[in-house]
Amino acid sequence: MQIRFNQLGTTLVLFTGFAVCLPAVAQFSPAAAVTGVVRDVQGVAQAGALVQVMTAGVDAPRSTFTDIHGRYSIANLTPGKYAVQASAALFVSTSKDNLQLRPGKWAVVNLTLATLFDTSAWLPAERRKSDEPGDDWKWTLRSSANRPMLRMADDDTGEATGVLTSSSATETKRDLTQARAAFTSGDGGFGHGGTHSLLAEGREFGDGSELMMRMDVGTPTEPAGVGPSTEVEVGFGRKMGYGSAVRTVVSYQGHPEVLSSGGGTASGIGITAFQMASAEQIALGDTVKIEVGSEVYAVKAVGAAMGADPFFRAAVQPTENWTLGYRMATSRELQGFADLDAVERDLPVTVSSGSHMETEHGRHQEVSVSRKLGHGVAEVTYYHDAMDHPAVAGRGVLADGEPVLQSLGSAGLGVLQDPSTASFRFLASAYSAGGMNLMVSEPLGPGLWAALEYSTGSALSGKKVGDGMSLTEASNQLYIASGQSATFAVKGRLIRSGTKLRAAYRWQPTGLVTAIDPYRAFSDQAYLSMAVRQPIHMGRLLPPGLEGTLNVTNLLAQGYKPFLSSDGSTLVLAQSPRTLEAGLSVTF
Repeated sequence: MQIRFNQLGTTLVLFTGFAVCLPAVAQFSPAAAVTGVVRDVQGVAQAGALVQVMTAGVDAPRSTFTDIHGRYSIANLTPGKYAVQASAALFVSTSKDNLQLRPGKWAVVNLTLATLFDTSAWLPAERRKSDEPGDDWKWTLRSSANRPMLRMADDDTGEATGVLTSSSATETKRDLTQARAAFTSGDGGFGHGGTHSLLAEGREFGDGSELMMRMDVGTPTEPAGVGPSTEVEVGFGRKMGYGSAVRTVVSYQGHPEVLSSGGGTASGIGITAFQMASAEQIALGDTVKIEVGSEVYAVKAVGAAMGADPFFRAAVQPTENWTLGYRMATSRELQGFADLDAVERDLPVTVSSGSHMETEHGRHQEVSVSRKLGHGVAEVTYYHDAMDHPAVAGRGVLADGEPVLQSLGSAGLGVLQDPSTASFRFLASAYSAGGMNLMVSEPLGPGLWAALEYSTGSALSGKKVGDGMSLTEASNQLYIASGQSATFAVKGRLIRSGTKLRAAYRWQPTGLVTAIDPYRAFSDQAYLSMAVRQPIHMGRLLPPGLEGTLNVTNLLAQGYKPFLSSDGSTLVLAQSPRTLEAGLSVTF
């Protein structure tokens, strides 16, 4: 009887305990997990990177290391809101915040690591046109290649919180194609006035090679009866592994609306340019990165000219926080490998000088030291420029058109005039200048960066230019003057509205007609300038991928040096004449 009682008591105790635990079992939620791939900005998987998953109220984050393919996985996480961070030696850490993990679901988060040298691509330091794709459409199609092939899931507030899929999902490498059509109108600057129709297509192949094609046909408003302008570019790139890559862009530009003066009494109508730019990026481990390339060109206006503009760039990162750099460039448009992200090439400034043609040319050298400050970067640069033939910009229609161009040619001043935008270009005398540049950049939020820059140096001044001078006399009155410039710039994407923004205010003394430190990326964005791309949605009434574009340079028309020329024309010399261009584009 005693044995039976003990057995019965034990059974009752076990049954009671099970009944007490039953509600807790019923309330148990399946665990969540996070997985993904860590790559560098070139798309190369990073083995041995540290990945941490953190949440509020937990002191010790869950962490793991990526395998040889850059993959990581952290399971058995309590559902909730997390932050995922990846870091590695000689890389800037990156993170994904506000990641909502759901019960029984896997969140796929792919992260991209960049060195301090790579962070220059995050700053508003790029020379781009309004009809070019935004940051999610570089001809490398980087974002399309790196994003997971899954949908963003929204929480109850409508905010994107994570990417949800089953644990069996895998990434596959496939061909990716994207195309864009655009229509713009307005004064887009020298050689880009009137209306323009643009078609571009980018394709990334499974083997890592990339192809971009672009065609722009423009109809100038002036002079009447002139045929359309044509620009065609084809770019090809290929990743070589270990962070190395090569790119080549071949372009043709024909602008029949541009007028040019000759060395004698002749003047020409139209300018044609062929250009081929090629660059290679070489990575020596995680410490040294080298970029080398050149652009060769052939231009025909009144006469013909050929030339080459090489560049060399090197960066050494001895520690995670410090980077030492050196750069040599001869063209302001091609100073590094990233400049070939945009296949559109600028029209060369080529004018007649005596019996031969001259082009804008110079030699820029700089050494820099940069340091990581939290999520931002601080950089100090010392530079020296030897400007052989700096281009000076101006606005105004030269009176009597071709006769004035002939007289300018007879006087030895070669001028390019674009009647469609009422602007002109001529080459000034050589000068040398040097100075320092200080730059600090800091993220303002997800996808949005700000930079503050200060430069010292010298530029050409037009203070001695006065009324009653001919354009030739005005050009002879230009002289070298020292000065300073300051720039505040913002670049990125506003998450909620989808607006892509690049805005800058660059101040320098108003008497200067060329830029201080002209090889800096902000130098062509004088005073208040901006480029905006705004997605337009209206249900099914408008096609998906539709965007409005706006590109403005020197919005307030500051820094002008006006004078009444001896031939009766009102002309203006300016570091950067005002331009305004707007349009629509659709991506499909």
